[in-house]
Amino acid sequence: MIYLTRVEHFNAAHKLSNPGWSKEENKEVFGKCANENWHGHNYELHVTVKGEPHPETGFVFNAKTLGTLIHDVIIEQVDHRNLNVDVPFMAGKFTSAENFAIAIWEQLEQHLPEGAALHCIKLYETPKIYVEYYGGK
Repeated sequence: MIYLTRVEHFNAAHKLSNPGWSKEENKEVFGKCANENWHGHNYELHVTVKGEPHPETGFVFNAKTLGTLIHDVIIEQVDHRNLNVDVPFMAGKFTSAENFAIAIWEQLEQHLPEGAALHCIKLYETPKIYVEYYGGK
C-alpha cells in the first residue's frame, strides 16, 4: 500500500457558539473562538490517498490531478469564506475543526477514481492545533 499526500492552503472565518447556551457559557467554553464578529484561520489541508501504483504510470493517483480536485471541490467553496454562513457543505453543522475535516472527507470521497481511496484528512487550524480523520463514524 502506497500513501500520497497533497497539501493545500486556504483562509476562512468561523465562530464556535452553541445557540442553546448564553453568551457567557459560550465564552467560557470557546473563549475567543466565540467572538460574535467571527475569527479566521490560515488553514493547511493535508489530503492523503492510498492504493497500489498503477502499472502504466506508477501512480496511486496523479498528484497534480489530486491538487486540482482539492481546489475545485474544497478550496473554491471555502477560501476567504465564512464557514458558518457561506459554505453549503457546512450548513447546519457545528464548525469545529473536527466536523470540518469530516465534511471535507465527505466532499472528496465521492470524486476519487477506482483504485484510489482516501486514507486521511489532516486539517491544521493553527501551527499548534490540527485534527486527523480516517473515515468512518
